[in-house]
Amino acid sequence: MVSWSNWSGRQKSRPQKLQFLRSEQDARAVAAQAVESEYSIRIAGAGHSHSPLVVHDSVIVDVSGLSGVIDIDSNQQRAWIWAGSRIYSLGRPLHDAGLAMKNIGDIDRQAIAGACATGTHGTGRNLQNLSAAITGVRIALASGELLDCSAEVNSDAWQVARLNLGALGIVTRLQLQLCDAYKLKETGFSESYDALIPRVEDLIEENERFEFFWYPQTDLAVAKIINQTDAQAQYPLAEEGARLAWNYEVLPNHRPHLHTEMEYSVPAMSGLACFAAIRELLQKKFPDVSWPVEYRTVAADDVWLSMAFERATVTISVHQDIREDETAYYRACEAIFLSFGGRPHWGKVNYLNARQLAEAHPRWQQWWFIRDQYDSEGVFLNKYLEDIRPV
Repeated sequence: MVSWSNWSGRQKSRPQKLQFLRSEQDARAVAAQAVESEYSIRIAGAGHSHSPLVVHDSVIVDVSGLSGVIDIDSNQQRAWIWAGSRIYSLGRPLHDAGLAMKNIGDIDRQAIAGACATGTHGTGRNLQNLSAAITGVRIALASGELLDCSAEVNSDAWQVARLNLGALGIVTRLQLQLCDAYKLKETGFSESYDALIPRVEDLIEENERFEFFWYPQTDLAVAKIINQTDAQAQYPLAEEGARLAWNYEVLPNHRPHLHTEMEYSVPAMSGLACFAAIRELLQKKFPDVSWPVEYRTVAADDVWLSMAFERATVTISVHQDIREDETAYYRACEAIFLSFGGRPHWGKVNYLNARQLAEAHPRWQQWWFIRDQYDSEGVFLNKYLEDIRPV
């Protein structure tokens, strides 16, 4: 019997079939056959999401065989990339063309299509999430058609495809807007929560990238600052917090400890107040939690289901060991996040229903309306997506 699980092992499935794709022709055939055979499909990338987006008992499609850079347009600073490409595999070939991704998340183990499909982001008040960099998408629809879409062509599908939750079809390739290759200097420091908090707004304003982890057991914050530099890269790479090298060598980090995670995005103006409320919750009701709470910034964008849609954003993440039951802790955090107008990260844990998600996302109904036009039979939905769709 076949099986699938995410990175942490918390999300698991025993689908009827696990299909590995190695070509677009196979993708369109698999999608078309689903309608004829009356089965449904979920698409798996690297499995780094903590949410049940892939969990399915019918067919799970693995796109890891669609990997690599397809084409680079140096003049427009854009590249077509196969959907299953791991982010870590893109740094070198883009760099060799003098280009780079504008930003990436805390890790680079994800498949690029999966990271974009869930709104993955890094940090930086002027830096948007990965989905906002998408300028083109090719997707295998349930009709068996390979649809190309962009802001100019099939723009309705493009609006949905940029952050698609794997619900529109099988994304086979993405075109990303890039920038000139750049070097980064990283510095880190640790100080008490009370010492850091009065300086946070200035640190965000004065630096390209700023973030911190607060450790509840010690009340210490470990902060990190990253800025562009013209200085010569230094090898071998230093430890996290002291690197000076090219962007793709400095931004990703090693996070080997298995955990679950909840992350919410709140309006930037409410970030510190929300964080203070989370800190108070941990100190009063969950004093045994030792995993840190993370604070980052993301620029506003126009991606319909983005957590930063039309608002400057602060993201706050809470974590727990997979051997622990995080439910009570996460539900208490979620109540606070919602009180500050929070939107959940699609790749992390949340407990929201369709009504609550519609309240959080102004384009929720429109996103689903267009999605349903391209997949009227619900081929690309699982139980989780069926449960949260508008009624």
